[in-house]
Amino acid sequence: MTTGPRIGVLALQGDVAEHLRHLEVAGAEAVPVRRRAELDAVDGLVLPGGESTAMSRLLGVYELDGPLAARIADGMPVYGSCAGMILLASDVLDTRADARWFSAIDMTVRRNAFGRQVDSFETDLVVEAFGPDPLRTVFIRAPWVESVGGDVEVLATVTASDGDDHVVAVRQGNALATSFHPEITDDVRVHRYFVDMVCRSRALLATS
Repeated sequence: MTTGPRIGVLALQGDVAEHLRHLEVAGAEAVPVRRRAELDAVDGLVLPGGESTAMSRLLGVYELDGPLAARIADGMPVYGSCAGMILLASDVLDTRADARWFSAIDMTVRRNAFGRQVDSFETDLVVEAFGPDPLRTVFIRAPWVESVGGDVEVLATVTASDGDDHVVAVRQGNALATSFHPEITDDVRVHRYFVDMVCRSRALLATS
C-alpha cells in the first residue's frame, strides 16, 4: 500500500493546526515539528504564518535553526506562507537586526508590506499553478516580494493600495512561498500542489 509523504509543520508559533488539517486533506501524513528528531523524520516542511521574528528567535531556542538550514540546503521541499515566506527569503527588509532567514528562494521580501492588521484584506486570484479557478487569498500583515532572481518562478501578483502590482507567490526548485494564508480558507489546492512537490522529490530520492 502506497502512503502519502510525511510532511511536517514547524510548530513553534503560528497557524499550525490549520496547515496540518489541509495537508491531511491533500493526502499527506501531517505532523508537528518542534524537535530535531521530528525534523529529521519528515519528507517536507511547512513554515506557517505567524510572526517571523518570533519564529526566528524560537528556532534558536529549540536549536532547530542549524538543522533546518542544513535540510533546506540539502533540497528538502519547503513551503512558507506569510511569515514562512519571510523565513525562506535571501534578503528581508524592515525586520529586526538579529532576525535570521534561510535563503531558500532568491528574493528580497518586505516584511508587513501591505500594512498593519487593519489593512488585512481578501481577494480572488487566478494562479495557474494551482488550477484555473480563482483562489480566495487572505492577506494579514502580509509581506510582498520586492525582487526575484532569474531562477525564481513568479506564480502570482496582486495590485496593492499603492496601485502597483506586487509578487505574492513564488517557487524556486523545491521551495514554495506565498504572501497569503491558504490554510485559513477551505481551499486545499496550494497544499495539494506542495504535497505533489514532496511526492516528486521523494520519488527522485528513491531512484537515486
